[in-house]
Amino acid sequence: MKLPRTTTTTGELFWGYFFVTIGSVSFFGFVFAIIASTLFPLSQNPLNQGLKNERYYYCFLVPLTIPVITVAVYFHWLSMKLFKHA
Repeated sequence: MKLPRTTTTTGELFWGYFFVTIGSVSFFGFVFAIIASTLFPLSQNPLNQGLKNERYYYCFLVPLTIPVITVAVYFHWLSMKLFKHA
């Protein structure tokens, strides 16, 4: 049994690569800001100083993750309902 061949346009490929690139840059940028910046010595940049001296990030990380996961699960459920009844 052969599957039907799907065709993708240039625009779809562009937007796909665009979103993957933006997501990857954001992820690695935030990882650098939170983890790697604490390993460097103090600098004159106020943003780096603020990230290095941050004490409350991990205190708020877990409690704020719970509502975000709840909303994500709701949207997943909603999208599956819409897909099932479309």
